[in-house]
Amino acid sequence: MKKYEGLFILNTAGRDEGVKEVVDKVTADINAAGGRVETVQKMDKRPFSRIADKKFTSGFFVNVIFEVNETAISGLRSKFALNDEIFRVIFTTAPAPKKEIAAK
Repeated sequence: MKKYEGLFILNTAGRDEGVKEVVDKVTADINAAGGRVETVQKMDKRPFSRIADKKFTSGFFVNVIFEVNETAISGLRSKFALNDEIFRVIFTTAPAPKKEIAAK
């Protein structure tokens, strides 16, 4: 299994509640694909620097670090692209944790 970091921009147009339910669905989809969610970081609602669609001027950003097989990542990407509650999603390989340098 490989560790990934997913940045999700949730479609919160017209509503601020319901974000927890969308995050729960995302983690359930990752778990259903055979993955394991390590951390979920809700970063708050932020305005977009460039607006592609006038209906969507801001979104709720969520960062998810998870492990899943490399073959399942393309299925997750297409599943999240079909979800209307997710505006954008970007997957990157999570960096390895930095080892502490011992004091000399």
